[in-house]
Amino acid sequence: MQLDIWLLLGATLVLSAIVAVRLSHRAGLPTLLAYMGLGLFIGESGPLHIVFDDVALAETLGLAALVLILAEGGLTTNWRQVRPAVPAALSVATIGTLLSIVIVALPAIWLIGLDWRAAFLLSAALAPTDAAAVFSVLRRLPLPSRVAGLLEAESGFNDAPVVIIVIALATTGTVPNPLELSAMLVYELAVGALMGLAIGWLGAQALRRVALPASGLYPIAVLSMSIGAYGATSLMHASGFAAVYVSALVLGNARLPHRPATRGFAEGVGWLAQIGLFVMLGLLASPADLPAQIVPALIIGSILLFVARPLSVLVSTLGFRIPWGERMFMSWAGLRGAVPIVLATIPMVEQLPGSDRSFAIIFNIVVVFTLLQAPTLPLAARLCGLERDDETRELDVEAAPLEELHADLLEVRIPDDSQMNGVEIFELRLPAGASVTLIVRNGSSFVPEPTTPLQSGDTLLVVTTEEVRDTAERRLRAVSRRGKLAGWFGETGT
Repeated sequence: MQLDIWLLLGATLVLSAIVAVRLSHRAGLPTLLAYMGLGLFIGESGPLHIVFDDVALAETLGLAALVLILAEGGLTTNWRQVRPAVPAALSVATIGTLLSIVIVALPAIWLIGLDWRAAFLLSAALAPTDAAAVFSVLRRLPLPSRVAGLLEAESGFNDAPVVIIVIALATTGTVPNPLELSAMLVYELAVGALMGLAIGWLGAQALRRVALPASGLYPIAVLSMSIGAYGATSLMHASGFAAVYVSALVLGNARLPHRPATRGFAEGVGWLAQIGLFVMLGLLASPADLPAQIVPALIIGSILLFVARPLSVLVSTLGFRIPWGERMFMSWAGLRGAVPIVLATIPMVEQLPGSDRSFAIIFNIVVVFTLLQAPTLPLAARLCGLERDDETRELDVEAAPLEELHADLLEVRIPDDSQMNGVEIFELRLPAGASVTLIVRNGSSFVPEPTTPLQSGDTLLVVTTEEVRDTAERRLRAVSRRGKLAGWFGETGT
């Protein structure tokens, strides 16, 4: 009977969270606020009076949820968009993060009376931007691909170094040796990235060559590989967070069967992880302890937003050709979310003095400054002179292997703004070995003639041999971007 009740309660909470997503989306707010509000509502001070105070369990579940969120972020990130911004993103995620920690820690000692250890733990927990918050908010904004890619890559990369720093500060009773800490950071991040690359590449090679009996197994296999990268790397005492994000990034951008389905599955798992994580953190917070820490939270949050973040972005992007408008927007778009709150549970598990107060301060900062930053991001983008790149939306191509025929079946969806609209089949000029075999239009399917014109919204089934698949995909993408004369414009579809 208890199982029945808990399953009913869990389903009700998830459905309530989905409704909250819809409401928060209309209001322009990140979903994390709705989820945490739901957790507070059903918590110890709410009508259901659910008491959850197991900090060790919260830390474990929180880190597990972050692994899933990072995996989803990597699988759904467009490498073509992110690649030019990777060097700058790495600089912001490492140098910028370290600068932010120092800039916030010193005022925390002087202004709110924390000791050095508690101050640096507080500032370290607040340093990383949150992947879930950044992905959920920024992907809805009409931003240039360079800016969006830099912010997404930063939020994916900066969790790894901060987790290392927080654990080192929480588990050692003395001031960490800067050289030893730097060496540990370099080792863990380098090994984590290499492990992620290796596992992602090997996994992609394996999935390309193995025809699984059901299409639903491909998403499970891809996500399992990314999570396995975390576990294997952590056993080597390296950064599992770096490994899971890099491996997911490789797998998400590899030429895999059922790739869009895999991304859709990852998004669903990511949403479920976010719901569970934020509701749990809302349950863990004690509403009675939060009001007393509002003033310290406003002080530290203001320093973080108006001093630490702009300075860290400015210094860490020196040498990169990033316009001032983009730097200003990056400074304002450093959203905090679940990551700082989860990291705040690590010193609580170690029972360090002042850790409960730091948790309340961080919780207040996340809520208050997310309410300030997230709704104003569209206005900030306009004030900084940022506009979306004038690019045609990419084709959505899903592939299923025809193992015995040594061929692939491509499912191509033509977007509304594609230049493929009006192009006749023969004008696609697909290579020999590739052919459009079926068109699905307005719910009906038919076999096309060479002179059949394509329309926006069509779904094409293209059969292609393994040898010419890449060429066929590139030609389809080129026509979608620049039309049937794409070659004259130098568009290659890469």
